[in-house]
Amino acid sequence: MAEPPRADAPRTRGHRRQLPRRDAPGAQVRAAAARVVHAVRVDGRSLTTALAAAAGDVGVRDQPLLTELCYGTLRLLPRLDALVAILLTRPLRRADRVLNALMAVGLYQLIYTRIPAHAAVAATVDATRALGRARAAGLVNAALRRFQREHERLLAEVGSAADDPALFPDWLLRRLQAAWPEHWRRIVAASNQHPPMTLRVNRRRQSLRDYADALAAAGIAARLLAGLDSALILDQPVPTQRLPGFAEGRVSVQDAAAQCAALFLDPQPGERVLDACAAPGNKTAHLLEHADGELALTAVDADAERLLALRENLARLGLRAQVLVADAGDAAPDWPGAPYDAILLDAPCSATGVIRRHPDIKYLRRAADIPALAATQDRLLAALWPLLRPGGRLLYATCSVLPEENQQRVAAFLASHRDALERPLAPPAGVGEALPGAPGVQLLPAIDGGDGFYFALLERTP
Repeated sequence: MAEPPRADAPRTRGHRRQLPRRDAPGAQVRAAAARVVHAVRVDGRSLTTALAAAAGDVGVRDQPLLTELCYGTLRLLPRLDALVAILLTRPLRRADRVLNALMAVGLYQLIYTRIPAHAAVAATVDATRALGRARAAGLVNAALRRFQREHERLLAEVGSAADDPALFPDWLLRRLQAAWPEHWRRIVAASNQHPPMTLRVNRRRQSLRDYADALAAAGIAARLLAGLDSALILDQPVPTQRLPGFAEGRVSVQDAAAQCAALFLDPQPGERVLDACAAPGNKTAHLLEHADGELALTAVDADAERLLALRENLARLGLRAQVLVADAGDAAPDWPGAPYDAILLDAPCSATGVIRRHPDIKYLRRAADIPALAATQDRLLAALWPLLRPGGRLLYATCSVLPEENQQRVAAFLASHRDALERPLAPPAGVGEALPGAPGVQLLPAIDGGDGFYFALLERTP
């Protein structure tokens, strides 16, 4: 077999005729996706930031495709990288590493999407020009065409299982295997899947059954989730503008496990409630909906920009709260409503339970981050506890599956605070399982259910 042309090799007239035409439809969106993947992996930028920066490079109609290509490629990047390494006869120059990302985007289309192969190859090859590397078009074309010819052998070589350990960073995989020896493969498999789209029905406006009927009338299939009286899981994700009454506040998008926060804290009408680390406000809104809007709720977050999203959420849903820009680690007794009957602390964490929604975590998070996060969690717990009235309750929550951020933090807090008492929690059937032997409830990510979350409910005794 002839060696594929190098990126810096001149193209012959015969080879030029085999390449897709210039300006193939979709070339810009493939180039934008390659830039995003490259920015996450090489530059260490978050996927959210990189995707927002690239959004202006493509038209509105291509935004969903750009999102799909970026998220999907990053979920499976180790496997796609392994294929690229096989398909290239030698590594690319450092200055051309964005082409690695482009070829990974091309392979993702060929393996995991329904995009016609000829269109995927044509647009991906033509994206080399949009990236300013037109001379690499032959290289990219040869690599993708070779994969089409040899895909069965190549996929057998790199693996295709969703629970493939190679899809996770070594440091995280070791921690998962140590913490959950019977469950780690399930965590890996769920984390490498497209997450389900779960709705939270605003039961102040209509019943769960009535909204399910409205979805069916709109041609959107959904199923109920046992144990959660506000949750519906869609068979297939849809744009929010297709959801009946979304703009009017009849429904929100919120993961099933995240909906357990309001269920576990169970705020009652008339109570004074603090939502610490509240932005972007999904849990804030659910707390208010749970109590029919009758809470004196203060929402606090240190990020003023993210609080804008919280205010927009509340306005769409017709809810009210006192919003405060502040660091919950510097909690003060003069905050509005203090002392509180109930506090929700959704603590900053590694986010290892929501990797399927944020696949860049696998490339941005490091083992050295965990002790620093644990110290922040301890600081927040200690700072907020004095703002809780005697007899009040605090719900500690993370979207992590690591015991260092969850059970160990709560156990250490209970050991150092004699006025803290753990209350038992029982997760709803179908959302997750309580794993015994430690404080709180650990929900593991489920392929057809909720994300990975941890909850512990603490009562301040007199």
